[in-house]
Amino acid sequence: MKLTKRITAFWLMIAAVLLLCAGCGAGESDSDADIVLGSGRSSLRIISGSENSELEPILEDFAQQENIRVEMTYKGSLDIMRLMGEEEIPYDAVWPASSLWLTVGDTEHRIKHAESVSISPVVFGIRKSLAEELGFVGREVSVGDLLTAIRNGELSFCMTSATQSNSGASAYIGFLYALLGNPEVITSEDLRSEELKTQMRELLSGVERSSGSSDWLKDMFLEGDYDAMVNYECLMIQTNRELEERGEEPLYVVYPYDGLSLADSPLGYVDQGDDEQEALFLKLQEYLLSGDVQNEIQRTGRRTGYTGVSEENMDVFRADWGLQPERVLSPIKMPAADVLFECLNLYQTDFKKPSLNVYCLDYSGSMSGQGNQQLVEAMEQLLIQENARQNFLQASQDEVNILIPFSGDVIDTYTAVGNGSELEALYDEVKNQTVGGGTDMYAAAVRGLKLLKEYDLSQYTPAIILLTDGQSGGSFYDFDSAYTELGAEIPVFSIMFGEADETQLEELALYTNARVFDGRENLTEAFRSVKGYN
Repeated sequence: MKLTKRITAFWLMIAAVLLLCAGCGAGESDSDADIVLGSGRSSLRIISGSENSELEPILEDFAQQENIRVEMTYKGSLDIMRLMGEEEIPYDAVWPASSLWLTVGDTEHRIKHAESVSISPVVFGIRKSLAEELGFVGREVSVGDLLTAIRNGELSFCMTSATQSNSGASAYIGFLYALLGNPEVITSEDLRSEELKTQMRELLSGVERSSGSSDWLKDMFLEGDYDAMVNYECLMIQTNRELEERGEEPLYVVYPYDGLSLADSPLGYVDQGDDEQEALFLKLQEYLLSGDVQNEIQRTGRRTGYTGVSEENMDVFRADWGLQPERVLSPIKMPAADVLFECLNLYQTDFKKPSLNVYCLDYSGSMSGQGNQQLVEAMEQLLIQENARQNFLQASQDEVNILIPFSGDVIDTYTAVGNGSELEALYDEVKNQTVGGGTDMYAAAVRGLKLLKEYDLSQYTPAIILLTDGQSGGSFYDFDSAYTELGAEIPVFSIMFGEADETQLEELALYTNARVFDGRENLTEAFRSVKGYN
């Protein structure tokens, strides 16, 4: 990894503190939004895919021009789809990556004025020297070509989860079309093909790391040592800009011609009967679709049409990076809603590389009462498969789940393989654990690392998922030693709860190329989010 494993805990802690402080004072607001642009009294609340964070300077200009606040909350496109099915949508606008999620999610027809703001194909970015070795440079590449390279052990890649993020879902649907021979539309009967099951499992066996967010996938790739990733063309451009600035090898962009999917970035208004908010939304939409702003958007690496880019922006889409700005983009036809959900369920249960989850759960005295109740409720949504299915989080038949309850030391360990009664029995262990004692998350994480040594990690997507509500005792150096001894890159995701020490959790996340999730308001949501990353 680019992040040197031998860096001391001291410097990691300093880095974590600096990271946390970097945002202090920026965009301060009482809003729950991830970012607030502008400082006016009135506001537009937008829930958006993370890929639109790169458009914040453009939105900031609008907010200043109109003397308003634009409050951006970033979620995966599937989260946005689910939100549109709820009784109340606490936003003025939705901005998923693809119109598909509006079509499937807006069953009550509450979204108005939806217009595509930009277009970005979902592509492979492969280290250029590897792309040359594979013979992918300067020619058309099929999904079959990629599958052959994966079968031969020549290619592995990073990708967002198809059940949590649009880029992963879009790429996956494109793979399905290609492996099925590009039917006019995918049907349920097509999905029952044993050949498809075999090929898709082989293709997805090449996934080295997963993510619940396209933007974070880019950041993870830049901090790691990976061969390739599947992501939006615009994020490949951003990745290459940073790689070039660092003097490192860029990615070569490959457009799988028989399975190319597109993100059309529709911005739609949530109709709540407020004429003033609707007028403000329409003003923002008009601004984003104006000629000058569309040109600015194109400068970020997004296309604004299906047939090329303007002459002045051709330099953004560099041919030496494999980019094809003059390529005519033809979107594949997405399956009907019921078939789409069947596709996503199959991805989660049959097709993707099985997860190997190590849950380190805090049962210290401070978790007594509401804290423990929330923990039990959150794990119920993951372990009880009827609940997990509602959010495409169900386990596969080969998935491994390890439970490590801890307080001042490890209490016990429990393991379940598959998606049957053995897994759901883990829930009984969760709810029956006794609460009390101190807190040592490092002891639990070290135990998890030792248990992982018993598995062939190449056959899984492994992760340690840590929940704690207090500052931990124990030693980071013990964790460092166990991590080095394991000799594998295992992300340690943390869920912040109660008075958790964010510095310690960020330290672990930086060290293992993972991230911290905030479970203080909604622990169930935090657990569901972290599952999108493996």
